[in-house]
Amino acid sequence: MKVLLTGAFGNVGLSTLNELLKRDYQVRVFEIKNKKNRKIGKNYRKKIEIYWGDLRDYEIVKKIVEGLDIIIHLAAIIPPLADEYPELAKQVNVGGTLNLINAVKQLKVMPKLIFTSSIAVYGDRRNNPLIKLTDPLNPSPGDFYAITKINAENLIRESDLDFAIFRLTYITSVGKLNMDPLMFHMPLDTCLEICDTKDVGYALVNAIECREVWGEIFHIAGGERCRTTYQDYINEMMDIFGLGKNFLPEQAYAEKDFHCGFMETEKSQSLLKYQRYTLEDYYNDVRKKVGSKRFFMSMVKWAVRLNLLKRSEPYRRFKFFKRKAGAFTISENKLIRRIISNNFKKISTLEEKIKELESVLKELQERIIIK
Repeated sequence: MKVLLTGAFGNVGLSTLNELLKRDYQVRVFEIKNKKNRKIGKNYRKKIEIYWGDLRDYEIVKKIVEGLDIIIHLAAIIPPLADEYPELAKQVNVGGTLNLINAVKQLKVMPKLIFTSSIAVYGDRRNNPLIKLTDPLNPSPGDFYAITKINAENLIRESDLDFAIFRLTYITSVGKLNMDPLMFHMPLDTCLEICDTKDVGYALVNAIECREVWGEIFHIAGGERCRTTYQDYINEMMDIFGLGKNFLPEQAYAEKDFHCGFMETEKSQSLLKYQRYTLEDYYNDVRKKVGSKRFFMSMVKWAVRLNLLKRSEPYRRFKFFKRKAGAFTISENKLIRRIISNNFKKISTLEEKIKELESVLKELQERIIIK
């Protein structure tokens, strides 16, 4: 059986690729040609067929879909790049998916499509953390990545292809332990359910020959043994790195508008039997990976703390307003309070206008998703 794997040299991509090769599938990889991917590709060049290119290029997409049985479509522009360049994310995540669909529809024998979506499509679930497949899709304001995933899902569901869509939770990997600024976007009181990248690859490959998955949508997450809160997760990881618990102030983290939660996975687990690694397994793997480096980290943690806080957008905002608030004398503060009091009605009207504007923006976002 021949499989096309897009985004093969990413985090989940490599786990999926290794699982495919372990089971002797013929694999064709489609990736962007850059220094990192070329280096990874050298390790696999005798085992796989590699096509370099861009999903936005319909002509190359037509070539890569020929002679296949299955397409596993993982390639996407992900955060924070997707939020910094929303038009690029739309072109690749939505336009690239549409190119794949249109190219496949030109074939006499159409391969089946496995597509990975994201828990981000549900938006902020801190007040209602248990996520069901029947829950409405409600991405957080400004989450362009989630919008592209919803639009791509809709394109696939409306196509004539045999498909299976998998919405992935927060994916962990000991190969990706860098402290990305995205870590500060998640509120500390967010419920978090991880899934090891190897389990995701295992589930996607199991899906290939599972008849019950076609035409369905599934959650992929680690199960009850992989559940925690983001605060506990951050504390444990910082401690493993030798930085200690409560290493950063709570002001370093956002207060709302991210995603994650506890996903119902009975349906996917019963069919794919993929939930093997626990949260504790992950912590133990990280401990082995970090090793003696944690003692060095503990000696320079003041510098690490300073560097991380500089990269935290919520903390920079907090410091800015704190500095502004503390920049006035007592008499100036009294004057400010008097001005606010005298203009209370105008301020109240302004707040109403802001709420109206937020409502309009929300409506525009919903229209973008529908289109």
